[in-house]
Amino acid sequence: MFKEEVAERYKVIQDEICRGLEIADGKGKFVEELWERDGGGGGRTRVMQNGAVIEKGGVNFSAVHGKLPDAVKKAFNVVEDDFFATGVSIVIHPNHPLVPIIHMNIRYFELNEETRWFGGGIDLTPHYVFENDARFFHHKLKQSCDEFDKDFYPKFKNHADDYFFIKHREETRGIGGIFYDRLKPENTNLSWEQILDFSVNIGETFLPIYTELIDRNRDREFTEAQKEWQYLRRSRYVEFNLVYDSGTKFGLETNGRIESILMSLPPQANWGYNIRPEIGTDEYQTQQFLKKGIKWV
Repeated sequence: MFKEEVAERYKVIQDEICRGLEIADGKGKFVEELWERDGGGGGRTRVMQNGAVIEKGGVNFSAVHGKLPDAVKKAFNVVEDDFFATGVSIVIHPNHPLVPIIHMNIRYFELNEETRWFGGGIDLTPHYVFENDARFFHHKLKQSCDEFDKDFYPKFKNHADDYFFIKHREETRGIGGIFYDRLKPENTNLSWEQILDFSVNIGETFLPIYTELIDRNRDREFTEAQKEWQYLRRSRYVEFNLVYDSGTKFGLETNGRIESILMSLPPQANWGYNIRPEIGTDEYQTQQFLKKGIKWV
C-alpha cells in the first residue's frame, strides 16, 4: 500500500542522515529509542548529545495511526476519525555559535483515499546570519524544488517566511527556507508517486546542505559574547516551537511521545530583558535579516 511505501522510504532517509551526521560531527553517536504509541503505531527516536559540533540533535521517524482527536479534526476541517501519519523530523542545535540551527520535516497524513496529503520543509536559524551561507542554503533548496516544478521554490519560500514568523517579536525565526502543506495531485502537476519523490528529494537535500555549513564554520574562533548571543537566539527558537509550531501542537493533541515532541528544544537558552544590540555590530546586522521577503536567490 502507498502509506507503507512512504513510511519505508522515510526510514531510509532517517538512516542515511544519521550516518552522515555522525561522520560530519566526528565524535557524537546517535542513541536510538524505539517507542510505541498508545492508540497505534510508534517510532524511532534518535538523539545525539555532546558531540564535537552537535550539542543536541534529533533525527526522528514515526508512523502512527488511530482515532483523530476532536481538536485536530476541527483544525483540519475533517469529519473522519481514523488517521495515519508518518514522517521524519530533524532539529540540530550546534555548540558553535557560528554554525546555524537547522530544522527539517517531511511528512504524510492520510484519513482515506480522498483525504490525504504531504507536508514538510527545511528552514535555517543562524545565530549570526552570513549572507554567503544564506544564499548557498536557498540556492540548494531552489535546485531541489526546480527538479519538480519551477513554481515550488518561490511559493514554498513565501510560505516559510509567513509560517516561521514570531508574531509577538515581529521577526522571523531565522532566514526561512521552504515550507509546504497539503500537497496533493489536485493542487500540483504531479502524481502521488511524484509528490513522494519530491518529499524524499527534500529529505536527501538535508545532509549535503548541513554538512557544508558545518565545515564552513566549525573551525572559526568565537568569543564568550558570541556564545551568550547564541543562547539568546535559542530562546527565540523555543518561543516559536512552544507557541506557534503546528507539529508540536499535533503531537500533543494526538497523545504523542513527549520526549520526541520536545526534542526540538535546545539544551540551554537564555532570556535577557529588553536586549538591544548596538547599531553596527554583527548582532545588530543579524537582526536586520530577520524579516520576511528577503530574496536570497
